[in-house]
Amino acid sequence: MMEHPARAQPEPAPDRGRLLEYERVTAAGLPEQRLTIWLPPGYDGATRRYPVLYMHDGHNLFDVKHSNFNKIWAADAALLRAMATGRVAPHIIVGVWAPGTDRYRQYLPADIHQAAAPALRARMDAVAGGPIVSQAYLAWLAGPLKQWIDASFRTLPDRDHTAIAGSSMGGLMSCYAFLRRPDVYGRAACVSSHWPAIDPREVGRTTADGEAALARQWGDWFATGLGEPRGRRLWLDHGTETLDAFYAPYQAEVDARIAGAGWRKGSDWESKVYPGAEHEENAWAARLPEILEWLLRE
Repeated sequence: MMEHPARAQPEPAPDRGRLLEYERVTAAGLPEQRLTIWLPPGYDGATRRYPVLYMHDGHNLFDVKHSNFNKIWAADAALLRAMATGRVAPHIIVGVWAPGTDRYRQYLPADIHQAAAPALRARMDAVAGGPIVSQAYLAWLAGPLKQWIDASFRTLPDRDHTAIAGSSMGGLMSCYAFLRRPDVYGRAACVSSHWPAIDPREVGRTTADGEAALARQWGDWFATGLGEPRGRRLWLDHGTETLDAFYAPYQAEVDARIAGAGWRKGSDWESKVYPGAEHEENAWAARLPEILEWLLRE
């Protein structure tokens, strides 16, 4: 007579890290902020310290129910895949939500706004609907926010263990942080950066050489602000469809100026084109493991 087997015990769920939500965060000179923080597997039972990746548009990173378009980057899954290669250490991800309609004026680099030709700046102002506050946003990111993160979690707070990433206007903001605060951010990913800053079709209407002039402005910005690599690492990319279809001339100018500054492509910086990729979260999610593996590798 066969005995009935003992009831099988459920396998413990794999540790895929955990999320923390901070719904109301005040920041001087800015709209109210919100955070989603991902702690990597093993964080709670460990004593080690972790590098930190700051990401913009935090509402689109982890949970579809918070997302704008029912699509997410799946940033936690992407980092787990990068970690599985053995070349990327576990990181804490700090997702900073965009403040609704204030997103544009919080992410547009103040340098570019101030240097823009009058007609282009007027169009930027119309989109912004209020004062540009990217300087205040960067001051908060690199100051009070980072100080709180480093005090509240077991981080490695130095430049070489602090990265920043974003897409579209968040890509511009990531470049802004990288150029303006090289003492804080040793890694940056500027994904599908929205170089036209406004509707791309309107740039050419601002002046006779509007697109070329704006591309040169971005190039000059990198040439004067980038400095030497000194161990830093920068990722740039774009697709070829929807909004990304407008980015190639701008990216070519930026790439040329980065190379001219003595940065070694493939080592200090990378610039990639993804044929067929659109300007949307699923496209960014698809390449995020590759981005993180290159950007965060030890």
